[in-house]
Amino acid sequence: MLLLSGCVDQFDPQLPGNLDVVVVDGTITNLPEPQIIRLNRSKSDPINGRPGFMPLTKAKVQVVVDSSQVVEAHETYDGVYALPADFRGQVGHAYQLRFTLSDGTTYQSTQQVMPDVPPMGKVRAEFNPNSLSPTLLNGYRAAHDFYIDTQDPEGQPNYYKWDWKLWEKQDWCRTCEQGVYSINNVIIKYLPNGRPILELGNELYEDCFSPPADYFLNRLVPYWYYDYRCRTKCWSIFFSNELNLFADGYTDGAFIANRKVAQIPYYQQHGCLVELRQSSLTPSAYRFFKDLQEQTQNNGGIADPPPTASIGNVQNSGNAEELVIGYFTASAVSTQRYWLDRTDTRGIPYGGGVDPLGNFIAGTDQLFYAIFRRLPYPEPDPPTVPIVQLIDNSSRSRPYTAICLDSEKQTSAMPEGWRE
Repeated sequence: MLLLSGCVDQFDPQLPGNLDVVVVDGTITNLPEPQIIRLNRSKSDPINGRPGFMPLTKAKVQVVVDSSQVVEAHETYDGVYALPADFRGQVGHAYQLRFTLSDGTTYQSTQQVMPDVPPMGKVRAEFNPNSLSPTLLNGYRAAHDFYIDTQDPEGQPNYYKWDWKLWEKQDWCRTCEQGVYSINNVIIKYLPNGRPILELGNELYEDCFSPPADYFLNRLVPYWYYDYRCRTKCWSIFFSNELNLFADGYTDGAFIANRKVAQIPYYQQHGCLVELRQSSLTPSAYRFFKDLQEQTQNNGGIADPPPTASIGNVQNSGNAEELVIGYFTASAVSTQRYWLDRTDTRGIPYGGGVDPLGNFIAGTDQLFYAIFRRLPYPEPDPPTVPIVQLIDNSSRSRPYTAICLDSEKQTSAMPEGWRE
């Protein structure tokens, strides 16, 4: 109880426009999954004072294991640093984050010893038409509530965090703004009258192509976009957006029954794959996340800006007075994957029904509508001519289909446990 009574330092901006801090987010787990460190800078807009995030690129990032082994991370996306693919944490070992920004400023975290976690027990899902907070999905509330059982170990303090990961099948893979999707590279040629034409080359391109300014010959062209269906299989990935924490201070060794650990929105009619995650936390990490939970979820929702920002366990090595937000820790994780067929649902999914113009939303378009709140707008089929014309001498027909680009929120790899 004395341990839990300690408070986490807080940073309270006094004036609009004064926020300029490094934000760290990283957890080492014992699972065979990407071990990711995210570095950003949160800086207030000088006019309205609202904070924005800018990824910190070109940093040198390391994780030190047991004060001796140094493991280098590499940047995979802007501000996202991944440890080697075969690296994973181990219970009882100590981990420390060190990184140097491109301007030479160095930072380091406190050491975090990975605690063990008990296995997750029985899992059940129950459809609830009023599950979600009305602030999350524009007032839409239907979801599946997930409950688990687990046995808390006796004779030791345990701190838990539950979260989830969700895979949904996606049928639309790319949106091209002010351009069109092209499979091959585009060669710009000019006719004797100076008019540019666009001809496909022989090199793979697989991306959106925007024409040069002179393509329209000074014609005024309005803003446009085209959406393209998937040529390869594709899954959208969603993550939990609320903190779900528990400390066993009053229930040491008790059986934890029917703990609600996830609310999976009813995005579309098709089935989906859910991964439930039960993580162990160090005492200091629990205090940090508990403080963050109280600031955000008691302030109207995780998406609302908190009144204060919790100071974590990362410091500027040369200036201990610099405020650094976020936390680096190590957690053992117990997981279970659950195929949710959604056959017990009632009512219309978040992506279903009709749009504001009265257009029916087909099943293959429901996830797209759930994400973007609009129907797909595909490039027109012949003989209608798209805004940008590509000369393709192959036997392919337009519009093209697009490949699935792998990212943190999308994957072309079928997740283990997926059912066709």
